[in-house]
Amino acid sequence: MENEILAVIEYNDAGCLIYAQNYPGAFVRGATQAEALAKFDGEIRSYLHWANGEKPSYAQEFPVTIVQEKKSELQVCDADSDVLFASECGPMTREEYDSLRYLVLKSAQDFQCLYSSVPNPDISLHAPRKTFYGLVPRTPREMYEHTNSVTNYYCGEIDVAIPNLKNIVHNRMHALSELEGVEGFLDNAVHEGSFDESWTLKKVLRRFIWHDRIHAKAMYRTAVALWGKVIIENPFCFEL
Repeated sequence: MENEILAVIEYNDAGCLIYAQNYPGAFVRGATQAEALAKFDGEIRSYLHWANGEKPSYAQEFPVTIVQEKKSELQVCDADSDVLFASECGPMTREEYDSLRYLVLKSAQDFQCLYSSVPNPDISLHAPRKTFYGLVPRTPREMYEHTNSVTNYYCGEIDVAIPNLKNIVHNRMHALSELEGVEGFLDNAVHEGSFDESWTLKKVLRRFIWHDRIHAKAMYRTAVALWGKVIIENPFCFEL
């Protein structure tokens, strides 16, 4: 079906996190499945505008087909996630890898572009809030540093040890180079990582884009509220 969204759902009584399997990194969340699904049209339009450089026509429809569900014990309402898509297992073609690689690097470059447009990265409109991983990043600088900091963690989950570099683009490029240096990396083997979570290279690549997108949305909303749309770059094509 043209433009169909293949949805992977993580859920529990506290909320619902839904991924678009065939739009790597795109996601919605809500208190209920219906609430989350209602946000998919806007999310996919924004995602395609970002990924392809062209805004989809409003005549286009994006029907949703649920392909995988997982009841989670994690705080999915705060985007705590550990699902491994069925589609993220098994060998990748070079073409498939190169397509994901392009988006992973573009996402880091666009995150840097957004961050660099912020006049003062140490201001926030939000009160401190704590979740499962500690205090939620509030300022653009905290969002940037947090987003970049997961790089070596994600790589480490598939047994590739790297240091983190301070610049997100340089860090992402280095990570990709190291991942590609693993013999047979396109085999996309399953690794058992921390906290009994299963990982593959394809999952790592999707998680990079997804994690960037979560915090880029938060940074963009914060920055626009403080300085307005004229000053703040919007490379992810978010709609407020």
